[in-house]
Amino acid sequence: MKNSSLKIGLWGIVLLCFVFIAAGPAMARTQFVSIGTGGTGGIYYPYGGGVAEIWTKHVKDVKAVAEVTGASVENVKLAHKGETVIGEVMGDVAVAGFNGLSKFKGKKYDILSMAIMYPNLLQVVVLKKSGITDIEQIKGKKISSGSPGSGTNFMSETVFKALGIPLDSYSDSRLSFTETANALRDGTVDVGFWSVGPGTSSILDLATTHDIHIISFTAAQQEKIQAANQEYSAVDLAGGVYRGVDNPAPTIGVWNVMICQASLETNMVYNLVKALYEHQDYLIKIHPSASYTTAENAVKYSPIPLHPGTLKYMKEKGISVPATLMP
Repeated sequence: MKNSSLKIGLWGIVLLCFVFIAAGPAMARTQFVSIGTGGTGGIYYPYGGGVAEIWTKHVKDVKAVAEVTGASVENVKLAHKGETVIGEVMGDVAVAGFNGLSKFKGKKYDILSMAIMYPNLLQVVVLKKSGITDIEQIKGKKISSGSPGSGTNFMSETVFKALGIPLDSYSDSRLSFTETANALRDGTVDVGFWSVGPGTSSILDLATTHDIHIISFTAAQQEKIQAANQEYSAVDLAGGVYRGVDNPAPTIGVWNVMICQASLETNMVYNLVKALYEHQDYLIKIHPSASYTTAENAVKYSPIPLHPGTLKYMKEKGISVPATLMP
């Protein structure tokens, strides 16, 4: 009886070892994909969360998660260092990082374009009672140009320089989107800056309790800003997006791009891109801005070269890619 029990016990150990050996390689294949987004008060975070759900559900052996970060500038640095695999970045910031310009101080970062997301619009928000109607009135005012390391801060300062507004002519709190909305509500800042898609939650929430005004840019101001950065375009923020803002507001736009480490394996990027485009309908349910996330737009608007994995998908779909987007 004892020998029988011993044999059963030994066979149990052998079987358990076999299970672990068989399962081990499968478990080891799981790859964790981190997506650098932004603060919770913008579109990057819910958009990135939707992308993470798609990849986790539809790409075999991938577990993806959206991470709160300081947004565009920080995401370039994190992707380069390998602390995130994917980064959501404004196009002007991607160009600066790829070429080692502006805040990237002569150092070229190892990033490539993976997909185009949607266009951002610079939304300059004040309370109506402030009486501020022109961006050049920020001199001597308290502002929030976006959190340090964000694309909003990068874009705001580019705009200030283009319009000849000295960076020391105002007091800048450099807050996140949610903090900026709260500061406008509390009166601790006079002007808030957002570079986001239309209908961002933090401005929507502010507009439900306070009368806001979106500052419009003149045609002359738009021309100066576009001359300073070729990634920018003159666009209108449609009327009716926010309560009480009924008329279109001329402003500046820039495309958002999903970047990845240049060294990321080709088939991995191919699988991620394929899942992203095939399940775009789910992402649109997360935020309607995802309607711009198409393979055609990736080729049309990508500000830096595409990753080989994206190129593989484009070739499969018969989409022509210009030489300027080849890595």
